[in-house]
Amino acid sequence: MKKTNGSSRLLNNIPGRSLIAVTITLALLGAMTDAAYAAPSVVDIAINGEGSDVVRILLVLTLITLGPSLLLMMTCFTRIIIVLSFLRNALGLQQSPPNQVLIGLALFITFFIMSPVFGQINESALKPYNDGIIQTDEFIARASEPLKEFMLKQTTTQEVEMFKNLSPRTNLENLEPRNLPMDIVVPSFAVSELKRAFTIGFLIFIPFLVIDMIVASTLMSMGMIMLPPVMISLPFKIMLFVVVDGWGLLIRTLVMTYN
Repeated sequence: MKKTNGSSRLLNNIPGRSLIAVTITLALLGAMTDAAYAAPSVVDIAINGEGSDVVRILLVLTLITLGPSLLLMMTCFTRIIIVLSFLRNALGLQQSPPNQVLIGLALFITFFIMSPVFGQINESALKPYNDGIIQTDEFIARASEPLKEFMLKQTTTQEVEMFKNLSPRTNLENLEPRNLPMDIVVPSFAVSELKRAFTIGFLIFIPFLVIDMIVASTLMSMGMIMLPPVMISLPFKIMLFVVVDGWGLLIRTLVMTYN
């Protein structure tokens, strides 16, 4: 009994925000397959009679490593970071802004966009689970619903049908999108995000490509063949991007694509 109380105190010392992130990640990990829904109710793991607390601590330590990859692939992070990378390449800048800045900006924009979804998970799944009202299997089911709704809203029918046809299961044809398993929804969402990110990246390249063409043709007409056009066009592209408030326009457009 003393050991159990010690484990409970250790869990209570975990910061609230960290516990929220970890439990959300638990929902993402468990919702990947249908088997994950049944696993908590079938498998009863106990160590010296201290099953719940010890297993929860082990899950926390394990998901600290696995969680970020699952969390990022099931949110809007993919689209945002790809678009920011396209922007840097279109400007012709190799190391500015650095990768750390782009990743940090993409993360905070992701948290801003996903905050309603995380709030839903907190209210409908996390709080009842911490209060002992619901069990782990019901927590996973409740936490996965807002995420599935968000992903399906951003996923095209073409991707969903593609993965339904690729799946060896035959009972998916008549299912409503909201009833599809997560192993169909997640890759469909990821492919849709990649498609939209590349489309936005193409549109970002167009104005900067026009500037490069104008500068190159001007230098050719002046006979300045040995002067690299990039050296002349780079300041003009940076000036254009700053004058039109490029960062504000880009971030506003990215956020509005999820409304």
